[in-house]
Amino acid sequence: MNLKYFSSIAAIVAATAIVLPSCKLRQAYVRPEVKTDSLYRGANNQDTTSLANIPWKQMFTDEKLQALLQEGIVNNYDLRIAVTRIKQAEANLRQSKAAFLPTLSVEPQVTQQRTSGSQGGSLGIFPTRIYELSGSASWEIDLWGKLKGANKAALASLLKSYAYQRSVQTQLVANIATDYYNLLAYDKQLAITRQTVESYKNDVETNHALKKANRINEASVAQSEANRYAAEVTIPDLQNNISQTENAICVLVGRQPGAIQRNALEVQQVDTLLQTGLPAQILSNRPDVQEAEYNMRYYFEQINVARAYFYPSLTITAQGGWQSATTQSLFNSASFFGNIVGGLTQPIFNQGLNKQRLQVAKAQYDEYVLTFQQTVLSAGQEVSNSLYSYQSAKNKSTTRNLQLDAWKRAVDYDRLLLKGGFVTYTDVLTSEQGYLSAQLSSVNDRLQQLTAIVTLYQNLGGGWK
Repeated sequence: MNLKYFSSIAAIVAATAIVLPSCKLRQAYVRPEVKTDSLYRGANNQDTTSLANIPWKQMFTDEKLQALLQEGIVNNYDLRIAVTRIKQAEANLRQSKAAFLPTLSVEPQVTQQRTSGSQGGSLGIFPTRIYELSGSASWEIDLWGKLKGANKAALASLLKSYAYQRSVQTQLVANIATDYYNLLAYDKQLAITRQTVESYKNDVETNHALKKANRINEASVAQSEANRYAAEVTIPDLQNNISQTENAICVLVGRQPGAIQRNALEVQQVDTLLQTGLPAQILSNRPDVQEAEYNMRYYFEQINVARAYFYPSLTITAQGGWQSATTQSLFNSASFFGNIVGGLTQPIFNQGLNKQRLQVAKAQYDEYVLTFQQTVLSAGQEVSNSLYSYQSAKNKSTTRNLQLDAWKRAVDYDRLLLKGGFVTYTDVLTSEQGYLSAQLSSVNDRLQQLTAIVTLYQNLGGGWK
């Protein structure tokens, strides 16, 4: 095909591209409607300030917890896996951009051939040798946005991988902080239990003395010993919980199981203002919501790609090079050959593949629209639950302190009355067990407050900044 003829075809195709509704073929992405009003139950905050915007180093002021968080962000395997996904997505994006460029290839070759005499060839035994150095190029012009749609989809996939990395880091920060506070709570419960066991040992000695003085019977002595052992038998379980929690933190920070340096539960200070910001901010703050939207955008672009398959594709191919019977004359101007071809391919019957491709893309998009909307709804539920969890623990604190004081006074009074013979050890036993239970519950209340704040921080999208 000569260049003049090819130029005519190119002009016709360009005119067709303008006349046909190609501009309407590719649709622009618009976020589907998602309701965020009243997303947080019981929260009527109109302030845009949110815990999610607080960097984790400011959120968690315990320097030993900060060190663990930093170690986890550097070494955690899930986070490192997320980085490899980003690299894969970046490579796919580069590949989609390269699709806009023509393909080029070079092909040097040597051909030996012997033509039969009936075809006018020589009867000699030596074949004819032909040297050729040629190159070819092919370029698909993106008339209908098929390549552009694939590029947009690859970009959405890359953004999704970034969101996934942020989601993993948010989860990691929350997991390390939660396990750290659990560890401090176990430490506190172990200290309370050991102190209680020492107190019960004194009770046993006192009861032995009272038995010798015929002030109490043997049953009271046995009850005091059983009370001591009932408290003491819980110590191995607490120690086991401590070891397992330490090991869990080690895995999160990417180190072998071992001891964890830590402070005490009493010194923990975190932001308790609980600023949630506006519900709509969760769309930009929470990584898993962002990930769900980018996934939805990916399939939206696949619809654009699928539509483009219904329209003709224009491919330009060119080939040129040198061909000669000797290497000396290979690069002479007379040895040069070349051609250029422009071709249109209009799909007519393709076994329904194009139609099925479009139907699948639309169904996948609809699926991930629903997934996105569900993710937003679940995020609102999680924020609401963590708010209520914190408020519940906070509401219990005053009553719990009154309970602790009442049980402490009951233990002291019953011990005095026991020495005077006014009560049995059963009364002392009841007050001691109630006091121990209240102490352990008090630790759980404090732990509930801390973990609720951590969970709220995560649910709002904090931890990746």
